[in-house]
Amino acid sequence: MSVLRNLEAKLGGLVEGAFGRAFKTNVQPVELAHKLAKEMEENQMASVSRVYVPNHYRVFLSPADREQFASYEPALRKELSDYLLEHARQERLALTSRPQVEFHTDDRLDLGEFGIQAQLLSPPEEEAPADAPAPSAGDFGHTMVYTPAGDARLLEPKDERGQALLVGGGRRNVLSGRRVVVGRSRDCDVVVNDPNVSRRHVEIRREDDGWMLADLGSTNGVRVNGRRVERAPLRSGDRITIGVTDLTFELE
Repeated sequence: MSVLRNLEAKLGGLVEGAFGRAFKTNVQPVELAHKLAKEMEENQMASVSRVYVPNHYRVFLSPADREQFASYEPALRKELSDYLLEHARQERLALTSRPQVEFHTDDRLDLGEFGIQAQLLSPPEEEAPADAPAPSAGDFGHTMVYTPAGDARLLEPKDERGQALLVGGGRRNVLSGRRVVVGRSRDCDVVVNDPNVSRRHVEIRREDDGWMLADLGSTNGVRVNGRRVERAPLRSGDRITIGVTDLTFELE
């Protein structure tokens, strides 16, 4: 049995139960799996000895689609991750980690439409081709939108100059002004109580075309979506790790 048919069979059992109530829209789990695999194959990076494919995927849904099966997302994320992992093995494509699938809402999408962004996080430095630039930590590339009719189009990026927040540890910190310093010191704009965080660890700046993160020479460094960076543009949903603390950058 093919990987896709195996996934379809597994989800078929769920459709008779909880998923039968959830998926009464035009967005179907098997179609998501098919298009995720398509994005995996179309976003390859050839190295010295391997062909790497994305290991981080964002799926964007219309508000109505997202609402109808939001409570079933954990089960669906796992099934889609399992499918992508097996698909990569069968096609002999390399992954730097287990595929991760996230769901987000985009009010620009109509019922039945969905968008996919794919990113390769942290390819091994010794495997990266010498003449190829490293993937941008904050760049999930283009977003392909698929419609019920089978059409595909590019989705233009949202204007991400709205109110920004850092969410983590049960707190939602609004980033006011054009420059926000995050660290352990009480003098910082956002204080993080983590002994592994430097007193002034990282700065987040509002620029004309969006938000930018910059390491302030911290001891333990900064990671965005799992990749260590010194500077990186930020997009809504990006995960910032300082010390052992994870913060989520959000835009409203």
